[in-house]
Amino acid sequence: MPLLTEDKTEVGSYFISNYPPFSFWRPDQLSAARGVLESPPKPGTPLGLYLHIPFCRKRCKFCYFRVYTDKAARDIETYVEALAREVELYSRLPIAGDRPLDFVYFGGGTPSYLSVRQLESLVQRLDAAMPWRTAKEVTFECEPGTLTEPKVRSLRQLGITRLSLGVENFSDAILEENGRAHLSAEVYRSYDWIRSSGFPQVNIDLIAGMVGETWENWRDCVRRTIELAPDSVTIYQLELPFNTVYSQSIRGDGSPIPVASWSTKRSWVDYAFSELEAAGYRVSSAYTLVRGQAKKGTGPICRNGPEGASHKLDLSPFWPADSEHGQFLYRDSLWHGADMIGTGVASFSHVSGVHFQNVDQWDDYIGKLQTGELPLGRALAPTQRQRLIRELILQLKMGRLDAAYFQTKFGSDILSEFGNALDLWKSEEMLDVRDGRVELTRAGLLQVDRLLPEFFEPDHRGARYT
Repeated sequence: MPLLTEDKTEVGSYFISNYPPFSFWRPDQLSAARGVLESPPKPGTPLGLYLHIPFCRKRCKFCYFRVYTDKAARDIETYVEALAREVELYSRLPIAGDRPLDFVYFGGGTPSYLSVRQLESLVQRLDAAMPWRTAKEVTFECEPGTLTEPKVRSLRQLGITRLSLGVENFSDAILEENGRAHLSAEVYRSYDWIRSSGFPQVNIDLIAGMVGETWENWRDCVRRTIELAPDSVTIYQLELPFNTVYSQSIRGDGSPIPVASWSTKRSWVDYAFSELEAAGYRVSSAYTLVRGQAKKGTGPICRNGPEGASHKLDLSPFWPADSEHGQFLYRDSLWHGADMIGTGVASFSHVSGVHFQNVDQWDDYIGKLQTGELPLGRALAPTQRQRLIRELILQLKMGRLDAAYFQTKFGSDILSEFGNALDLWKSEEMLDVRDGRVELTRAGLLQVDRLLPEFFEPDHRGARYT
């Protein structure tokens, strides 16, 4: 297979978040999803809950999520009611039962778009159906301009352990060009409220490669981030999936969009990694850095391997030390095969090895729930090998693989089974293999999503991801 050498940011998905690709999921496989929902869970499997809040003040020009900017107050109330009802329906199924929630994630869209009253009402119903006050991690995404000091205090009182602030950039001109709703003054104002409220973990999101960005601007963004000293920093490289405003412009009339090349974006992220490391952060994945030293002796545990064996995966270099809330439990659990129930329009779930997605249209989602039906839209029941590949490619995003983990859980020698792909990327100095481990180089980590399709099954290579 020829190496991927394109450097220009073209229209199409780049970031890989699951496997097999979403384009292979089908409505006719929903019986598999219903089957696992009506069955008890595999013993020892963590459970998480994702809640999609699809409202935004504006649609960013690079956004490809299911979001709405034109819903009236009564529509939002209708959606919140439907979301609560969906969680209640799941709570009555065998897959949920009395299982404790290990993590909860409020994503969007903009969860902080909801009012304090709406949030408190939603949380009250959620907690009654699937109690989450003992969850190890509760993450809540925020857009700076939607926050008020009372709302921030309320979020802390509701039990949020990590607040993730979508800063993206500190330049007002770049924020406006890319369609962001907030400006830099709102970042600083909201950040003061967040810090004074005492959240255990505060995360800042940045995007490398926004339209109009330059080296001078990027250095300034990194400097300002270090000055704010968040507990963790997440950095994405701008891509152009098919349904973004920018992509539609390019595909419609061929208008060029001045998005930085991949090599430039990787250089910017490399610079940010180096500066943040010098400021006391540690690289936690291809996209995240955390403040603090490594926590020794911690890591996800695989409990469903051959003969019921258990194997503890040593991820200590990638776990922060300051508290259990300094981890990215949502990410690490999912990338090690945890169950996650995704609620909300177009949300994705992974339960007992089966993938499924909710319907992606507003009326369909609301209508199904008003009749007491789960709003399932399509599904896929991966093979054992596909489940192996899924965990392999996702864990590779953390910078390394432990061959013993895969031997224990899947009975697979990944160093042999995926030897061709490993040899290919080793020859390109993207990774190294030693002592039963695969370790990405910095160059490999910065472009890991480009490397992953080489591990796909042949039918999935080159296919449209979404």
